[in-house]
Amino acid sequence: MAQPSVAAMGKETKKRAMDNSSNQMWGGRFAEGPSAIMREINASIPFDKALWRQDIAASKAHVAMLGVTGIVSAEDAKAIEQGLDTVAAEYEANGVPEDWDLEDIHMTTESRLAELIGPAAGRLHTARSRNDQVATDFRLWVRDALDQVDAGLEALQKALVARAGEHAASIMPGFTHLQTAQPVTLGHHLMAYYEMIRRDRSRFADARARMNESPLGSAALAGTGFPIDREMTAQALAFDRPTANSLDAVSDRDFALEYLTAAAQCSLHLSRLAEEFIIWASQPFGFVRLPDALSTGSSIMPQKKNPDAAELVRGHAGRIVGCSTALMVTMKGLPLAYSKDMQDDKPPVFEAAGLLALSIAAMTGMVADADFITAKMRQAAELGYATATDLADWLVREAGIPFREAHHITGSAVRMAEQKGAPLDQLSIEELKSIDSRIGDGVFAALSVEASVAARTSHGGTAPAEVEKRVAEARAALGIE
Repeated sequence: MAQPSVAAMGKETKKRAMDNSSNQMWGGRFAEGPSAIMREINASIPFDKALWRQDIAASKAHVAMLGVTGIVSAEDAKAIEQGLDTVAAEYEANGVPEDWDLEDIHMTTESRLAELIGPAAGRLHTARSRNDQVATDFRLWVRDALDQVDAGLEALQKALVARAGEHAASIMPGFTHLQTAQPVTLGHHLMAYYEMIRRDRSRFADARARMNESPLGSAALAGTGFPIDREMTAQALAFDRPTANSLDAVSDRDFALEYLTAAAQCSLHLSRLAEEFIIWASQPFGFVRLPDALSTGSSIMPQKKNPDAAELVRGHAGRIVGCSTALMVTMKGLPLAYSKDMQDDKPPVFEAAGLLALSIAAMTGMVADADFITAKMRQAAELGYATATDLADWLVREAGIPFREAHHITGSAVRMAEQKGAPLDQLSIEELKSIDSRIGDGVFAALSVEASVAARTSHGGTAPAEVEKRVAEARAALGIE
């Protein structure tokens, strides 16, 4: 019988060593190591290594508490803390190694800690489980993501407010059904997105307040018999309080779902804004010149300037909505407490967070640096009989005509203007009187686009004075001097 080569024997020895390492982490329940397929399907280190900062922070809070309560000796607690600092420095410098036999970031860190400080490393896992460990780490990561997205959205709001202030009186067509409806101002239009983002920020803030409870100390599902101090670890990690139920704490992913649903809704707003820029930048509209830094050219058509960044923001919204749906479907049928399905909770959150951050940055740059062609916007506002409603309002206000009748009269005036190929305010008074004798010379003061926007003085309206009020309020809310 042929004997195995030295190289083959070496590989087999290494395999047994890795299997033994994995078995040591699991305990003595399993006689054999996992198959290659099991190792691959079970390993989460390729993605959950993103949690390393949170894992180190939670582990340091946990061991500090173990030392203070006397569950672990002060000497071992200090050695573990120092070892964790060393591991963190290594990760910062070189990244997190991916050893699939160690499965995840938690085992990877504990294994390296053991290499650094010896058997004392095993005391770190006293009074906790990977279930409450990952629930804590993931909450910390999502909380950081919430803070980052809020900062990004605040920057976008500031860009919107700055441009709205510049264009409080710049006239453009307002649309319904993408058909010219009534004149508005560009500042009013931009402030509509400020309001959307304000609601997005409130949803993210709401989610952050609700999720800021510490699962650490819930252990596997039932709590622990060790005399731990959960208030201490909660405070150390800047949580408001420890969670109230250990079963719920380890199985809850509401915080991730709330982040994703808020992210999905935010992405829809960003997508709508992106779509506006895509339309406005097209030659038939010509309302805006996009920044070169956020546009691309064509490989064959040298005249092209493509709004690729805006199109990708629009596309990212679909992926973010998909991430939200993916986690909802994962969680929908899981019994208490922890199930391995929940390992798949992190990839959609990580993906959505990355896409959302890029989308926010792209739209912030686009708003801040776009060149709005206000003359073209005003010209477009004069087309499509955008002041027809102003004629109807004048008939109601000045001639005492019921609105439904005024609507009918105005429709006749629009038809006459269409036949002549002229705007409403270029019809003669005789032509207007031929439609209805109650129309007087004063009507022309209401038919210009400037008069139309100036008349919309109701709270939240498009009148430049109203837009300036809203801009001033927004600047105060954002702390802009």
